[in-house]
Amino acid sequence: MAKIQRPEGSRRGLIWATGAFGAGVLLNVDRVPYWVPIAALVFVVWRLMAASQLRRLPGVIIRSVLALLLVAGVLVRFHTLNGLSAGTALLILMGAVKLLETRAQRDQFIVVAVTVFLLLAACLDRQGLVHAPLYLLHAWLCCVALAVVAYAPTAVSAPIPAFDDRAAMLLAGRSLLFALPLAVMLFVFFPRLPGAFWAIPRSDEALTGLGDSMSPGSISELTTSYDVAFRAHFEGPPPPPQERYWRGPVLHEFDGYTWKRTARSFASVEPLKYLGPEYRYRISLEPSARHWWFSLDTATGSPEPKVYFTYDYQLISKEPVKEGTHYSLVSYTSTRAMQPLAPLARRYDTDLYGNRNPKSRALAVKLRSGVTSDSAYVRTVLELFRTGGFQYTLTPPRLGFDSVDDFLFDTRLGFCGHYASAFVLMMRAAGVPARVVTGYLGGEWNSIGSYFIVRQSDAHSWAEVWLDGRGWTRVDPTAVVAPERLRRGILDILPNAVSARARFVWSQPWLGALLQRWDALNTAWNDRVIKFNFADQLHLLQQLGIKSPRAEQLGWAFGAGLVGWMLWIAWQVGRGAPRSRPDKLARAYIALCKKLGRAGVTRESHQGPLAFAGELSKYRPDLPDDVHSLVLRYARLRYGRTERESYLAEVRQFEQEVSRLALRARASETPHR
Repeated sequence: MAKIQRPEGSRRGLIWATGAFGAGVLLNVDRVPYWVPIAALVFVVWRLMAASQLRRLPGVIIRSVLALLLVAGVLVRFHTLNGLSAGTALLILMGAVKLLETRAQRDQFIVVAVTVFLLLAACLDRQGLVHAPLYLLHAWLCCVALAVVAYAPTAVSAPIPAFDDRAAMLLAGRSLLFALPLAVMLFVFFPRLPGAFWAIPRSDEALTGLGDSMSPGSISELTTSYDVAFRAHFEGPPPPPQERYWRGPVLHEFDGYTWKRTARSFASVEPLKYLGPEYRYRISLEPSARHWWFSLDTATGSPEPKVYFTYDYQLISKEPVKEGTHYSLVSYTSTRAMQPLAPLARRYDTDLYGNRNPKSRALAVKLRSGVTSDSAYVRTVLELFRTGGFQYTLTPPRLGFDSVDDFLFDTRLGFCGHYASAFVLMMRAAGVPARVVTGYLGGEWNSIGSYFIVRQSDAHSWAEVWLDGRGWTRVDPTAVVAPERLRRGILDILPNAVSARARFVWSQPWLGALLQRWDALNTAWNDRVIKFNFADQLHLLQQLGIKSPRAEQLGWAFGAGLVGWMLWIAWQVGRGAPRSRPDKLARAYIALCKKLGRAGVTRESHQGPLAFAGELSKYRPDLPDDVHSLVLRYARLRYGRTERESYLAEVRQFEQEVSRLALRARASETPHR
């Protein structure tokens, strides 16, 4: 059986396909190990050098060994071939190996297809507005490469009109513009399934934000970050600055140095009496790979079934937050308990776990003995912080084994975590139930988008104590030492404690204003495009006049739009189709047929050149031999395989011979009659 000879790919097609592949690698360069794009770059250079006859391509054995080694490298790095990062790395490496065997036009098509999948991988990973122009540019580049590969002349293809790079770029641009209305209709009307299409597990996601424990210095390390934790959109007036406490993990267990969350639950959520104004708002939570959802202290319940509302008023998601999340809440900044504290919860939140920090315990017992109520004792300890020479700093000295003793009696320098830890210990040592609450304080107002931006640098911790008749009451000892912290951010109080990037942005008002505008634009993109869901689709149908929209009506709307788009495409193609004008070879053949018609030989419209030549030989042997050979030569030039240079020369010769041909006029007749 004869081996099929595939068309050889053109060098120009190889260059465009390789360029598109390289751009696809760059789109994913920050999501894969550093050695993956380096290996891909080496293979790209190798293939281009081989195209320039500077180096030979590797054989089958070497390519196979390279592929096996690269797959093994991905397995060693990720311990799997599944997942977005591992799959992207494998796709880049296998596409690079494919370049080393790219010879035929079919191989170039495969490389372009790999490039399209690299674009899809980047879209699945990041959907920010800043990436959208890059994705559009790369989609256009893929279309250009596809056009160049498809239309480039090959060794076995018939000559085609010139199709240069500019023509390929214009064709790719027009194709994308024609596809844009269809993409918009798919986005708006195609029924969406619950959940995000790109919710792919990412096992290598780094942890950011507040953790489930707090030790001296842990929160101060977090405040050096200028990254956004979440954004808050209020439906009405926001709470005043001194009440913008955003609740996160609540810490109960203390070993003398570190506070930790507990996995135990002592009771269901106690009913509360909500006091003061109601705040309705929407949180746009950034990915953190943590389980906590933040709320204005205190929320009235869980926003979704997959989120637990714990007995200590935390929001704990079943799944870690690995992609941007939006949820709506109702909160009250002032509450009162309607039931007494359960005995088990009281015992748990007064436990000191061991004998560490003896000096602090003794001080607590002494101070408590001098007052008549828990409320008075709270005020006494706060007065100790106010008048005891304590200072607020992000760079306190290192504490020893008895961390609270060192802080209260020696260093007296600390951040919010130091004050909250020491305050809660002194409460428990005096028999007052207390716990540490971590979260965020304040937020930056974005006047463009009318929302608050809460950054990691706003991380904060405070205390809650149980007071009879009031219930759990927020007490922030940091506010006693640094009262300006309630109204100002960490950048205003300790600008040198944050990162250099944050300091630079804060010191340039024009840059801060520019970043606010960009953040508002990017937030609108995330809310209205990235998070556009089935509920938003139904709401859009309501705005279009449908009172009770359903999924079926979305399908009808999409079908109608699709028919309209197809009609528009048909009209555009018909309007833009060039009027057919015969080329030089066709014009010469038409002139030959006209001369034969005047000589009494009429070619039927359905007759091809070979059939016409056969009829001439059979029924008109009186015609000169040149006539039969000219018809056969036309068939060979039109449908045969000829090098372009010799093709042009033969066409000119064909034109000349047709113009010199002289036939005697005769009554017209068809050859077979």
